[in-house]
Amino acid sequence: MWKRVGDATAEPVVNPITSPVPLSSRYATVIEERLHALRIQTDHIIPRRGPFVLEIGSGHGHFLTAYAAAHPKKICVGIDLVGERVARATRKRDRAALPNLHFVRADARLFLESLRADARIAAVFILFPDPWPKLRHHKHRILQPSFLETLARQATPECRLYFRTDFDPYFDEARAILAACPNWRLADEPWPFEFVTVFQQRAPSFRSFVARHIS
Repeated sequence: MWKRVGDATAEPVVNPITSPVPLSSRYATVIEERLHALRIQTDHIIPRRGPFVLEIGSGHGHFLTAYAAAHPKKICVGIDLVGERVARATRKRDRAALPNLHFVRADARLFLESLRADARIAAVFILFPDPWPKLRHHKHRILQPSFLETLARQATPECRLYFRTDFDPYFDEARAILAACPNWRLADEPWPFEFVTVFQQRAPSFRSFVARHIS
């Protein structure tokens, strides 16, 4: 069972700055408007110079709500593309009364683009992302060299990337991409926090890895 994260929707989200394909002026305007709105939103919830924890593809917020409750001094931000999921996660946050937890509707790449230069990510969780199993769809997978490079620019020197999937081919590809990336290195470290989500309950098995930022 998988969630869709990053740009994994029927409507692809293209970064107008990095896209090799020319964008129509109308679509470029839409992207710039999204970036502007995200910059306003992230400026309010992310502390200046203070690190925060990020979950990409936070779904209904089960994991990150539990994590934020267990780590009340850490600012936690979950992003997801689906508005209904973000709304449900926010209601969960409100019921738990967690001022350190925020949920944002955003594409992962645009979210990173929207961050201030001094914003720093202390940890990243990517749990059961959509593996896009068909070969022609592999380009939609969230773990790509360009994404990892962008993530590294906002990462603290001690940042850790936590990845978990129940799709073995995606796990193997993700590890290979990490191994070839100069900004990240696979680490033999324990998983830092366990909370069994609906996706994890439905998975017959899963595999995980931890990567550390190389500054």
